[in-house]
Amino acid sequence: MTRLRLAAALLAAGACVGGLGLNSLDSQEPEADGPLRFTERERSIIQTLSPLPPLPQQASNRWADDPAAARFGQRLFYDARLSREGDRSCASCHSPGLGWSDGLPRAEGRNGALIRNSPSLLHSGYQRWLFWDGRADSLWAQVQWPLEHPDEMGFARADLVRLLARDASLRRDYEELFGPLPEGAADAERFRPGGRPPLPRPSDPFNPAPSLEQLAETDPGHAAWLAMSEADRRAASEVLSRCAKAIEAFERRLVPGPSAFDRFVEGLREDDAQKQGALSRSAQRGLRIFVGKGNCVNCHFSPLLSGGEFHNIGLAVAAGEPFDAGRPDGINTVRVDPMNGRGEFSDAQEWASNVKLRYLRYDEHTFGAYKAPTLRNAAVSAPYMHDGRFATLEEVVRFYVELPGLPPVGHREETLLPVPLDEGEIQDLVAFLESLRGTPVDEQLRRPLEPTEDD
Repeated sequence: MTRLRLAAALLAAGACVGGLGLNSLDSQEPEADGPLRFTERERSIIQTLSPLPPLPQQASNRWADDPAAARFGQRLFYDARLSREGDRSCASCHSPGLGWSDGLPRAEGRNGALIRNSPSLLHSGYQRWLFWDGRADSLWAQVQWPLEHPDEMGFARADLVRLLARDASLRRDYEELFGPLPEGAADAERFRPGGRPPLPRPSDPFNPAPSLEQLAETDPGHAAWLAMSEADRRAASEVLSRCAKAIEAFERRLVPGPSAFDRFVEGLREDDAQKQGALSRSAQRGLRIFVGKGNCVNCHFSPLLSGGEFHNIGLAVAAGEPFDAGRPDGINTVRVDPMNGRGEFSDAQEWASNVKLRYLRYDEHTFGAYKAPTLRNAAVSAPYMHDGRFATLEEVVRFYVELPGLPPVGHREETLLPVPLDEGEIQDLVAFLESLRGTPVDEQLRRPLEPTEDD
């Protein structure tokens, strides 16, 4: 039985007990200076939460674990030339010094604040879906959105081709990995300045997506794309997909080292009191709440401390805020994305490698649902929720204690009930969440790469 299935089985059993308030009847308080004595049930669940397994394979990207691709991806990640004004890079919204996020409630775009919070990139290589609504099914498919969205970096794939063609160092790195750039890559008559296709958008009878010809009437970037030949459009998209795959190879390396919690679990498994001492008594009490009466593990399970799926937790929306359906928009979009795992730029297009796309569906239960993030290193990536409304982990915990308000669409998950915690228990749960902070990623990944001697 896999660790994930074991966790699910234990949680299913524990939910009945926890719902009756009986989950800690056989718990014993610790000796004065020793660790808490967890029940067998608690110990079993806790041990499904650590350690992190190796990164999952990424079949749609043959360069996902290629060190040379990761190096090239790191160069692109920090390069502000991949934006319209040359003033922002991927690191602008995913800063190493801010938990690989930006520290803002909502990301700051070219024209002001965007509608959602910038998720941390830590542990992103473990994610099944990207973005709060899951509209991308891989890290490389995700790249096109911030890169080409006019409110974010505002760049274009035709400009990317010409940038690679005129920068000898980038061109060398690209061609060593992927082969020659397209013929005429430096030619602005073929790869037109600003040339980019519309971002993926589903169409339906009530809200049909406009054609490229219609969009070209008002958007110079789409007009430039329309003026390019079909062969050059495909070549530009292939270059973008390969650069995106290199960026994914870099981002997959953003995995912090073990946390105090991981050392504690190792000690629990080995019955080593010294290792268990990595967690404070307060954090241990918070862990008991997390796996017990708090039922936090219902959504934040597995070693990633997230199921990676989507939940409507009932966050009310302030008057005047735009409508945001959440997961249904993500489902409809990822289905039509040419960069998805079934698309022509994927390195594993068969259904066997894309089972998660085959069974996508939405209904009334998915409206207003957003992805449950990993809780690992959440302490370094405030603020929280899809709109960044909570500044601290304590505010998040207090929300779950009370569950105030109603969602603007759909309904709050029926399994989600207020958690009656007193002040001490709130602080204990926060202490546990703080203990999930791992050691920082390699310092060499936290800065732009210096050019080599050959550059």
